[in-house]
Amino acid sequence: MARKKKELPAAVVAVIKLARAMGYGYVPIASYFVINQGRIADVIFGRIGLDVPPADRLPPDFPALA
Repeated sequence: MARKKKELPAAVVAVIKLARAMGYGYVPIASYFVINQGRIADVIFGRIGLDVPPADRLPPDFPALA
């Protein structure tokens, strides 16, 4: 039986897309949202939220890019 991929809210998908575009790795993004790094890959490779555009800005409490 095939597993159903975990859905993510559009706002989360948008922030993931922006963070990756800014150079954030999978680990800090996944840690911030407390999700599996596989969900980050699902967003980046278009398996989740393909129609969601990147966010305009990161949340104020998002970790700084090191």
